[in-house]
Amino acid sequence: MVDDTALDRTRGTRILAVANQKGGVGKTTTAINLGTALAAIRQKVLIVDLDPQGNASTGLGFAADDRSINSYHLLLEDRELLDTTRETEIPGLDIIVSGPDLYGAEVELVDLPRREFRLRDALTHGVGAYDYILIDCPPALGFLTVNALVAAQAVLVPLQCEFYALEGISQLVKTIERVRTAFNPGLEIQGIVLTMHDKRNNLSDLVANDVREFFGDKVYDTVIPRNVRVSEAPSHGRPVLLYDIECPGSQAYLTLAGEVIHREKRMTA
Repeated sequence: MVDDTALDRTRGTRILAVANQKGGVGKTTTAINLGTALAAIRQKVLIVDLDPQGNASTGLGFAADDRSINSYHLLLEDRELLDTTRETEIPGLDIIVSGPDLYGAEVELVDLPRREFRLRDALTHGVGAYDYILIDCPPALGFLTVNALVAAQAVLVPLQCEFYALEGISQLVKTIERVRTAFNPGLEIQGIVLTMHDKRNNLSDLVANDVREFFGDKVYDTVIPRNVRVSEAPSHGRPVLLYDIECPGSQAYLTLAGEVIHREKRMTA
């Protein structure tokens, strides 16, 4: 059921799904800080918070009672994209917040026409308005994540440096392959970013080496360190780049942004 009405890939916008079905791997932290870093180097960025937990929305300063219009309305009520986007305090960075309504979306999507293409159809009007659209996926492989993978051109996978890292990613890779075959033949893994690396722990290095051996050059050179400032920042409603730009975590995300752009240029050349 490959859809011929795909987003126009020639208009400059790159859509990346930030996905890992395992929770606690730094997925949302990567989405908001990569988005902030891209905006800092004058890229126009939209983050779509597709996780019902709404952590990306919280991490960018949007309180739970300030999300009356959210990604649920974009997906299931056919709201216009511009009606759902919100400006953040970071120049050049917008967000579509999540809301509790999204918890019911998995069930409601089942009976809708073009259920796998709802997000792709909704984002059509944003193509050309942004340089990057980053979709923060929920930690599950249901209809919300499938919608993100169908809408995206590529997937960015945050992978925690822990013992079960490779085992956990195998199901995501299978899902990406299924989506590519059935709905989105252009979908590819843009890259895998190693997160929560603890240089004091030999296991972190062992896992990093195993991941690089398995995925090769799909793994970014940049490694995101385990850093207390990165952990603190969301409680202040700010990306770590605003909370403490000098800390190792902030510097790593700035480096990652440069690496993402360099890789994107290669992929779209």
